[in-house]
Amino acid sequence: MEYKWTVLTNTTLGILMAMINSSVLIISLPAIFRGIQLNPLAPSSFDYLLWLLMGYGVVSSSLVVSFGRLSDMYGRVKLYRLGFVIFTVGSVLLSITPGRGTVAAAELVAFRMVQAVGAALLMANSAALITDAFPITERGRALGINQVAGMVGNLVGLILGGVLATVNWRLVFIISVPFGVAGTVWSYLKLRELSRPRREEKVDVIGNLTFISGLVLLLAGITYALEPYHGEAMGWDSPRVIALMSAGAAVLAVFPLVEMRVQYPMFRLELFRSRQFSAGIFAALLAGLALGGLMITLTIMLQGIWLPLHGYSYSSTPFWAGIYMMPMLFGFVALGPLSGALSDKYGARELATGGMLIAFAAMMAMMTLNYNFSYLPFALMIFAVGVGNGMFVAPNTASIMNAVPPEHRGVASGMRSVMTSMANTVSIALYFSLLLSAFEAKLPSAIYSSLVSAGFPQALALEVSRMPPTAALFAAFLGYNPMQVVLQDLPQGVASSIEAGDPSGFKEVMSNTWFPHVIAPPFMYALRFTLMISGVIVVVAAVASALRGRTAPQSLGGK
Repeated sequence: MEYKWTVLTNTTLGILMAMINSSVLIISLPAIFRGIQLNPLAPSSFDYLLWLLMGYGVVSSSLVVSFGRLSDMYGRVKLYRLGFVIFTVGSVLLSITPGRGTVAAAELVAFRMVQAVGAALLMANSAALITDAFPITERGRALGINQVAGMVGNLVGLILGGVLATVNWRLVFIISVPFGVAGTVWSYLKLRELSRPRREEKVDVIGNLTFISGLVLLLAGITYALEPYHGEAMGWDSPRVIALMSAGAAVLAVFPLVEMRVQYPMFRLELFRSRQFSAGIFAALLAGLALGGLMITLTIMLQGIWLPLHGYSYSSTPFWAGIYMMPMLFGFVALGPLSGALSDKYGARELATGGMLIAFAAMMAMMTLNYNFSYLPFALMIFAVGVGNGMFVAPNTASIMNAVPPEHRGVASGMRSVMTSMANTVSIALYFSLLLSAFEAKLPSAIYSSLVSAGFPQALALEVSRMPPTAALFAAFLGYNPMQVVLQDLPQGVASSIEAGDPSGFKEVMSNTWFPHVIAPPFMYALRFTLMISGVIVVVAAVASALRGRTAPQSLGGK
């Protein structure tokens, strides 16, 4: 096999493994929480759920640029191999998690962060290895194939998660181990360095510490802001959140000053002098902000509202939500390699810009949906979002990597990855914040009036209506009927007396359709508002993409 195809297939295996791990976790969370005997609706459980979802992104975002810089100095293949090893070790640790309850949840969070270190090493080097191995006229196609593998991994993970979680929750983590072992052995046997490591350069210790600490503080603050605080749905005004975000922002503000004063900076600020590079990086950041949280938000809508209203049991909604979201992934898979190949011939500007505009049109179309929509129009809309994103990602990545000299490809790949990873993490927080804000404003009165109409005593209806919005949102996400959990927690005899007094009303409240009807109006209100904001960001991403200019691929620097 020609060496360039060896590189592509190995890096494709890496991203396939990472994306299977990501989607299989989301689908399997209900089984994982049951397996470790943790009540997902308990207030203390929300911290663990949040960090399982977002801690991975916080760690990988913080490390990927530093790893990219180190790979330029000590060898991309060497650090890439290490990424496979660490990711595999993290997967093994997750599969043998020994504890129960909150202890096990904390162990899962810690082991996910081990995986994130390995993922950061893989992300920092995959695009750089492909760029080293492929000539400039083939890079777009190669990067497109690589990124489509990630979408295929999402599809495989959704299916595997639904199947394996019904057998044993530990299997959802074991599934990554064969991929990790194969990738490790293959990379040690077949990959070789094409770039010249720059060992004479020194590690930018101060820059690394400044960047990592600032980003960790900022992203941790954003994550903690999603937790309830003093009776409020979120903690944006919590002293801890304010302190973390302020400290993170302050440290990151100092970071460019540090980088301008060191001989061998980790973050190559001079790369931004290239309009091709800076426009591509900025467009990637904006696209991640706009689209990073969309899939998980639409999945929550399907799980918590649409699927129960169409007769699906709560226990089956995580799996079926993944199935019904597949058109978005199909759209990406359909356009990813094609757009990459076309960008090799015609350049990235038109394809990437057009992709963002298609995504914008699809998001605006989604604003017209009601909560009980017909599936076919919805499928076409999310397919169009996938098409738009598929048209954008590979050409944009190729444009970024083509714009940098060979000796800086590792750090450039890391800079691109950190922008994307950080934007996705912030995007999830943005979507959740808007959803929780709408729930906090509208959900209590909706629950109270609906319970009173169903025959519940006013005092009890008032108590139940104080359910934290986070509990309502994540119950839907995890495949639980919140009312069954809430009413089970009532004092002994209360639920049975209500049932005896008004059997039909009690049965209605406990049904799979009552709660979706209650949360649907506030959810759709929040979704439309979120889509409007994200649409504006997508348009700005299109503008940034257009500003990269018409530079032909053959005229750019590189191999």
